[in-house]
This record gives sequence, C-alpha cells and structure tokens, in this order.
Amino acid sequence: MGEVSVRFLGSGDAFGSGGRFQTCIHVQTDGPDPTHLLVDCGASSLIAMKRFGMETSTIDAILLSHLHGDHFGGLPFLIMEAHYVSSRRKPLVVAGPPGLEARTREAMEVLYPGSSEAPRKFDLEFVELAGGTAAGIGSLTVTPYDVVHPSGAPSYALRVSYEDKVLAYSGDTMWTEALVQAANQADLFICECNYWEPEGGYHLDYETLLEHRPELGCRRLVLTHMSDAMLSRIQDLDIEGAEDGKNYVL
Repeated sequence: MGEVSVRFLGSGDAFGSGGRFQTCIHVQTDGPDPTHLLVDCGASSLIAMKRFGMETSTIDAILLSHLHGDHFGGLPFLIMEAHYVSSRRKPLVVAGPPGLEARTREAMEVLYPGSSEAPRKFDLEFVELAGGTAAGIGSLTVTPYDVVHPSGAPSYALRVSYEDKVLAYSGDTMWTEALVQAANQADLFICECNYWEPEGGYHLDYETLLEHRPELGCRRLVLTHMSDAMLSRIQDLDIEGAEDGKNYVL
C-alpha cells in the first residue's frame, strides 16, 4: 500500500497571524519515483520552502484551491526562482480553478513587468480543473469540489488520492455540504478555521465545525488558517491544530 507524507510549510492566514507562513502544504508520495506536490502557494511560500530546507526544483506540481494572494501569490516568485536561481529543467505543472493561467500571468506582470514572457529552460503547464471532475496529476488523482468563497474564480475544496490514501483540504470557505464530499473517509482532512465563532464572511469557525464534525467522516482532522484570536485559544481546542513545519504520514 502507498504512503503519503504531508508537511505544513505554511499554516497561516492572509495576515501572518502568529508569525506563521501563508498556506503551503508539501505532499510527497513514496516509491522509487515519488510525486512532490505543493497544495497552495501563498505569497510567503518560497521563503517557507527555504526556511525548511526544501529544494524548490523537486516540486513536480502545484495545486491551487483558489486565486487569493495568500493561496497563490507565491507562484510568480517560485516560477522566477526556478529560472534564475535553481536552474530548473524538469516540467512544472500548475493546476487550479479556471482563469488560473491568466491570473498568474497578470500577477507576474504587475510584480515584474515582462517576466511572464521571459524564455525559460523548463516547460510550465497550466491545468484548469472543473468542479466535481477528477484529474490526474503525476501519480495522484485530484478531485475539486466547489465551495463558497468569492475569489474572482471558482474556489475549491480538494481531495487528493494516491493508491489507498486520501488527503482532503477545505481551501477557504464558509460551511457547505461540499466539505462532506471532500472529507468522506479521508485519512487526513485539513480544514481552515479562521474564527472561534460565527462572524459572517466566507470562512469557517470552530463552533460551526464542531457542530458538523460527525458529518465529515474523516479519520483525522487538523485545523489551519487560524486568526490571532483562534491561535490564542489553541490550547482549548478539541481538534488538532496545524503548525508550520509539522509532518503527517498517511
């Protein structure tokens, strides 16, 4: 049976609460030819990768839940680092919601004019995922589910499968039944929890998540994307909280 390693390079929210890096999760399969995947790539992700000693050139693919800066804003820097610093040669696949390629190129042009058209020594492939439709990325199968979080493009919860192992991830969203589909029988469900109690907006809160916990059907639940208010009460949680650098093996 296959084994999957999951490491939080960044478990923070958009504002760096608790001094944490923005969302970036490294997923690695086992075997002689492992797949290295980043799930989300927030603006601080390149710094986080180097802080934790990860070679950027090992990454085969980046999977994005939605197109907010704290979840995809690190992509322009990672693409440029691959060209100018790590001298990447192998292809890089970036998969995510429709509009992904255009938004990435626009972001690159805002940050570094001309960078989106600069010649590269590696192939960069964008794969736009459709909600509810499974897609293959390397040795992984990815299924996105539409959630409720306005971002200028569809926002997804993600279900990532490798042989008999399943990792699920909420992305950012208010409560929606799509989370039940994504998390069902998952070995690990990584779920955002920005607030302690309902505060409106389009994020989950701890009280609502506890109410729906029995519906999720996952084997292990870990909370991420927590605000300062949530982090100040982390010792009171009945659900495990993520930390930058923390590892899990499925």
